[in-house]
Amino acid sequence: MLTRSPSAAGAAAPHDPAALPRLLLTVLAVALLWPGLSLSELNLAVLFDAGNAATMGSFVAAFWPPEHGGEFLALLGRATLETLAIATAGMALAWLIAVPCALAATRVLSVSAVTRGGRPRWWSAALRGPVRALLIVLRSIPEIVWALLFVRAVGLGPTAGVLAIAITYGGMLGKVYAEICESVDPRPARALLAAGSPRLAAFAYGVLPNAAAEMLSYTVYRWECAIRASVVMGFVGAGGLGQQIDLSMRMFAGGEVASMLLTFFALVLLADQFSRLLRSRLT
Repeated sequence: MLTRSPSAAGAAAPHDPAALPRLLLTVLAVALLWPGLSLSELNLAVLFDAGNAATMGSFVAAFWPPEHGGEFLALLGRATLETLAIATAGMALAWLIAVPCALAATRVLSVSAVTRGGRPRWWSAALRGPVRALLIVLRSIPEIVWALLFVRAVGLGPTAGVLAIAITYGGMLGKVYAEICESVDPRPARALLAAGSPRLAAFAYGVLPNAAAEMLSYTVYRWECAIRASVVMGFVGAGGLGQQIDLSMRMFAGGEVASMLLTFFALVLLADQFSRLLRSRLT
């Protein structure tokens, strides 16, 4: 009778050294997720309730056919252009906020790091701290909250949406721009700084050539997000498609809402195609 040696038995049943850590991480994730589900009061059964399903069905049925009258299409075109203007103008102001903050917050352009072999002085890091804190404050407050504040400050209309996008997205762009600049090879920029070049020239010739593609790709992505955000902010009176959708929903004009949702879908699709075109040309 053949018997298996201890070595053969061990080879037949290998032991995964990472099994216990994975199990512990799974248990920890479930333990953290369960209170969150309880606090959110998630109840998927309400979606299958007969009364709720009938209400949702009648609401969706009112969307057909989409409104296509000449007067409404003119109003829709104006609201669409207003939405694009809000997103574009907001991103332009956000870029003006983000670029100086990113230059001040990145360690790659630290002059003291050049003179100390790549190690910035403590006061250099202390000066970057307030800039990073400012970026945290700007992006930590959602754009819809800024829109509510600006609606009360400047009144209803696109101005509130532009300012809300500028502040929130300025914080987001500044943080990501600084991280992109710190992820590239710092040697060209520091060589320029050591040769006496100003920080802006070191950024333009030492950092930007390696970071431009990634920065532009993220900027276009944020512009696409700004289009969606401008629609959401319209519900609080910040103009654009969102404000028109809110008015149509209050009047139970489902056909108008359907036309505006289709227009919004087309806007996001065009923004996505534009982003892909830029990425393909830069990579």
